[in-house]
Amino acid sequence: MAAPGVVVLGCGFVGTEVARRARAAGTPVFATTRDPDRAARLAAMGVDTHCAPALSPTVVREHVGAGAHVLIAFPPDGHTDAVVAGALVSAPRLVYLSSTAVYGDVRGRIDERTAANPSDGIGRARLEAERIWLGRSATIVRAAGIYGPRRGLHRRLLDGTFRVWRGGSNVVSRIHVGDLAAMVLGLFEAAEPLVRAATFLAADDAPVPQIEAVRWLCARLGLPLPEESSSEVAASLRHDRAVDNARIKSALSMKLAFPSYREGFEACLAEERV
Repeated sequence: MAAPGVVVLGCGFVGTEVARRARAAGTPVFATTRDPDRAARLAAMGVDTHCAPALSPTVVREHVGAGAHVLIAFPPDGHTDAVVAGALVSAPRLVYLSSTAVYGDVRGRIDERTAANPSDGIGRARLEAERIWLGRSATIVRAAGIYGPRRGLHRRLLDGTFRVWRGGSNVVSRIHVGDLAAMVLGLFEAAEPLVRAATFLAADDAPVPQIEAVRWLCARLGLPLPEESSSEVAASLRHDRAVDNARIKSALSMKLAFPSYREGFEACLAEERV
């Protein structure tokens, strides 16, 4: 059985950053993934890694030791959340990584008091998974659009695959993967009454119209503005809402390293040497 530390179940983009930071601090980390390449990268970071197509209760019971802090970051499939929640019996702190997709087509400024209203299967599945994990007193983190090195709007502009929806006037909220990882690790250490069965929204300080970030990046990268589309864009790019991050920042007494898209994308471009 693993020593107390950090466990990431479903170690993808965010989980890898959480694992990297925990290992840099000297904390033992156990992670699960379905991706052999990611498993190899995690192992190179010193992460005890289990790679398999599915997550079983046996793996959870064998590798999640008493005292471990657990990030649940795998996508909901209508089955695995309930199975894993039933197998996690000794972890003192559970954080479930959810999404603002649970708000569906809700527009305007939203915070933790805004009622969830999923409009598609993805949002409904997320909300059902949240219900399961709240039953285990987990902390729920509803993240806005996550970006970081090699993932996000800058990559889609460089690849020529991004289309602006109806002029780009819709307000978009984002969160840099580094700030989101810092929030997760902060929630692991926060006082239990503050975070037990609590829901937080995770976003940066500067929700802006989509076209503002597009214009800034295109000028920064020397690219022409992308073509417009009235309908052929992903639902996530049609959202028009500003996510209020005040509650999680207050709970963790934190300032963001990347308070707006400018700092975040500059860091991405520097790391990628674009």
